[in-house]
Amino acid sequence: MSRPAVDVVVPTAGRPSLRALLEALARQPPPGRLLLVDDRRNPGGPLLPEGPPAGLAGRVEVLRGPARGPAAARNAGWRASGAGWVAFLDDDVVPEPGWTRDLLRDLSGLGPRVAASQGQLRVPLPAGRRPTDAERGVKGLETARWITANIAYRREVLERLGGFDERFPRAYREDVELGLRAVRSGLRIVGGERTVLHPARPAGPLESVRRQAGNADDALMLLLHGRAWRREAGVPPGRRPRHLLVTAAGAAALAALAAGRRRDAALGALLWLLGTTEFAASRILPGPRTLPEVSSLLLSSALIPPAASACFALGLLRARRLAPGGARRLPEAVLFDRDGTLVHDVPYNGDPEKVVPVPGARRALRRLRAAGVPAGVISNQSGVGRGLISAEQVARVNRRVEELLGPFGAWALCCHRPEDGCGCRKPAPGLVLRAAAQLGADPRRCVVIGDIGADVEAARAAGARGILVPTPATRPEEVEAAPEVAPDLESAVELALGGGA
Repeated sequence: MSRPAVDVVVPTAGRPSLRALLEALARQPPPGRLLLVDDRRNPGGPLLPEGPPAGLAGRVEVLRGPARGPAAARNAGWRASGAGWVAFLDDDVVPEPGWTRDLLRDLSGLGPRVAASQGQLRVPLPAGRRPTDAERGVKGLETARWITANIAYRREVLERLGGFDERFPRAYREDVELGLRAVRSGLRIVGGERTVLHPARPAGPLESVRRQAGNADDALMLLLHGRAWRREAGVPPGRRPRHLLVTAAGAAALAALAAGRRRDAALGALLWLLGTTEFAASRILPGPRTLPEVSSLLLSSALIPPAASACFALGLLRARRLAPGGARRLPEAVLFDRDGTLVHDVPYNGDPEKVVPVPGARRALRRLRAAGVPAGVISNQSGVGRGLISAEQVARVNRRVEELLGPFGAWALCCHRPEDGCGCRKPAPGLVLRAAAQLGADPRRCVVIGDIGADVEAARAAGARGILVPTPATRPEEVEAAPEVAPDLESAVELALGGGA
């Protein structure tokens, strides 16, 4: 088995922890190039004033980052790579011995539907005492999904999805957002054996309050990917509803006091005190309960609920400006006819060499996948039922379609003859319903794009939205009857994304 080509990308703001990472990599054989993206806003000098460790001499390239956050820095790194795989590390982790060996082993033999390989992360905690609240927070990274502290993506997938969304300015949610788009497009993210250590470094007394800025990124996730994003990404629900209630109780108490309604103010203050006490206790009791820790947690437990609520509210306003369409206008899936829509129609084609995408097909699918909308194919293949081609020939042609246009999350084929009277052959709804079920989508929230009236009729029968892309084979009466018509495939995808389902 050939060795996969891998470059390593590390975005960095120049933290001292970068040195430990480089020294750990210097003791291992290189997987490929090591690209450091210098994302300091005001560089006062070279990123590595003493140069890299001796073992990395000639292996490190320093790129100037855009200083717009980790998402933009990682994009600058992978775009400078020419390798088939790009392994991302954060600058505050330490790869364990054998990390590069295990990386190559993790990536070897992965199938084309695998978008990424997620390595393991281990957080060592101090011995002899209970961990602090901050240390427990870092410990939670061990079970976080799709984090870029130790993950490798196919460069082709990064290109297809457009990379990390640079509207996320912090090291928060930008990794989950990319992973969610990858999975929704029909790809998989698999686990690997390589491991990095993430030391739990000391945190200031109000660091937990400053971290509430991430609630703004949760607001953007909500608008981009809808209410189901946490469940799909395996992200715990968090305490935001409780924070909102506690904040509302405190605000109501202050308003009632200002209005002279003392009884209402006392009730609001009691609710605020109960909520704040419960929150503080949930953080204090599992910890070491030292005086500095308890004092810090009492103060931050009073500040976090209003800080989280304010950041989420401001985040919603910012998200509506950055993503005015939001998630509510996106379909749950887009289903394409194959012949005449995605690829040029060759009647009863069983030859993969004759598969030629229609103009703009790659760009249209890249746009769809970048939006995180799953794609599927629904196709009548009566040539199988008629004995003109075999099911294996159809499968080979379908594999060629995916080689040229990328993976699809669902394939639904009807191999019956028209006279068989089945319920799956378009214009019947069966293929639409089957593909939607494969993608876990509501057919009523799907869009079907095809080149003949049967495609649109199948969509209508399934309760989906149909868009016709006419070709010379499309009859004038089919164009006249179609509820929506687009001049080409790219326009149809834009219509599907912009107009809802």
